Amino acid sequence: MARSEALLADRPLDRDPARSLTLPSHLYTSPEAFARERDAIFFRNWHLAGHVSDLPEAGSYLTTSIHDQNVFICRGKDGVLRGFYNVCAHRAHELLSGSGRARVITCPYHAWSYHLTGELRSARGAEALEGFEPRDFCLTPVKVETLGPLVFFNLDPKAAPLAPQTGGLLAELESHIPGFAGMKRVEGGSQVIEANWKVGVDNYLECYHCAPAHPAFADLVDLDNYRSVCHAIHSSHIGTKVRPQNKAFHFDPDAPVQHSGFWWLWPMATVNIMPGDPGMALFWWNPVSPTRTEQVFISYSLDGKRTPQQERSREYSGAVLSVEDNDICESVQRGLASRGYRQGRFIVDPERSEISEHAVHHFHQLVAEALRV
Repeated sequence: MARSEALLADRPLDRDPARSLTLPSHLYTSPEAFARERDAIFFRNWHLAGHVSDLPEAGSYLTTSIHDQNVFICRGKDGVLRGFYNVCAHRAHELLSGSGRARVITCPYHAWSYHLTGELRSARGAEALEGFEPRDFCLTPVKVETLGPLVFFNLDPKAAPLAPQTGGLLAELESHIPGFAGMKRVEGGSQVIEANWKVGVDNYLECYHCAPAHPAFADLVDLDNYRSVCHAIHSSHIGTKVRPQNKAFHFDPDAPVQHSGFWWLWPMATVNIMPGDPGMALFWWNPVSPTRTEQVFISYSLDGKRTPQQERSREYSGAVLSVEDNDICESVQRGLASRGYRQGRFIVDPERSEISEHAVHHFHQLVAEALRV
């Protein structure tokens, strides 16, 4: 039977996820929609950058980005974390790359240098220039805040503080992740998928696909005890019962962490844990184009090293789970460009069980609100 003519026009989201359609497909493929997201979402919200242990002493810095805007965050001599656009005020060369420690910020192009507070320190040859005012060539600041030990940045100078918006998120993280505040970086990396950033978030926020698409994960986590709970701008996704002997990786039945889960924070940050030895991974999406997204991760442990169990977990997550999800997301992106698809329907049950897609609906509502669609 042909699709109803009533479905040919975009229909708005229903506040009840059990009655709602999804966002329309053109919001995942359209350059115009992506351009609206730049200003309405990417450049107005808080984005994850790392853990305070990544910036342990004066002069420590890390670089990060949101879309095409590069940023660095550094710890000043006064201990304060500050963020700046990663661009020299002279001729726009990028100042820093990666992470490290610097007493001053020196541009590799013409050697202009800046204090860790962003003020211009020196500009070779400018001493004799008429009307040259160093205060006119300071670095442009970016807002930085911490949520517990997690470091965030926001390009909007008028952005509301992050912590009051997150409710009980910090308490959840502290209660579920042993050693959360004192974690040390193990490694970081990124990869690019040929999919819209929202496809990645959509896939992350539901476990309806876990049993058919991730059989080893479904053997690791008892999906009958997997639940997703939505809050104002975050959601928690916890499997409270896990199997030490499983098809993904083995872990000690007496290990400190006997659950699996992650927490998602609007618009694109996640904190992840696996059962076994204490550790966590920060993971987020960085939109490149309407159909391309960088996926960034940083893993942490109590001492900055992986245990044998964590090596097995990492091998599974990197070589199996992420590959399965990437294939899914790229297939969905191709399908979203099909003339045979416009809007889907959420599967939601009264128990909000593991198959329920209510957390995806929650995300879609936040997108629709930001874009005013």
